Amino acid sequence: MASVVGTYARAFADVVMTAKNQLDPARALVELHSIEALLKESDQLRRVLENPSIPGDRKRAVLDAVTGRLGTTRQVRNFVAVLTDNRRLPLFSEIVRQVEQELDDRQGFAEAQVSAARQLSDPEKKMLEAEIEKLTGKKVRAKYEQDSTLLGGAVVQVGSTIYDGSVKGQLEKMREQLVN
Repeated sequence: MASVVGTYARAFADVVMTAKNQLDPARALVELHSIEALLKESDQLRRVLENPSIPGDRKRAVLDAVTGRLGTTRQVRNFVAVLTDNRRLPLFSEIVRQVEQELDDRQGFAEAQVSAARQLSDPEKKMLEAEIEKLTGKKVRAKYEQDSTLLGGAVVQVGSTIYDGSVKGQLEKMREQLVN
């Protein structure tokens, strides 16, 4: 199913990133997340849109009413209609996550998870993000958490790459060197 998710995500990212559409990627994601939340909280809506015995035109009428109330752009509405018509709505959350990743990649963003021994000040965060940007060559969106087991410093994860600048990590390296 991962290839199906990727196919739809890439196709929608193509639509968003096309200059003639003039659709802000951030707005597209906000709209997708609001539809995702609505589908999660309304069992009835989800069942109607996923039910194969209900004709497509009736599903699209329901979708038009919902997206009209939400103020959804035409592109997002059409994307949800395509997913509904092709019976991919059960994969909606996965597709939205993949769209997010695809748009981030195309805009040169990287998500960084930062674990620090203490709360970092704003100047420290800015300095750390600048260093991560130098390492990755991408603009960084960092999420911070405090981890008191680190003793000091920070551990940064960007994708599958981990940069360990913690005291705990340095002590581990020293221990390994001494053992060898």
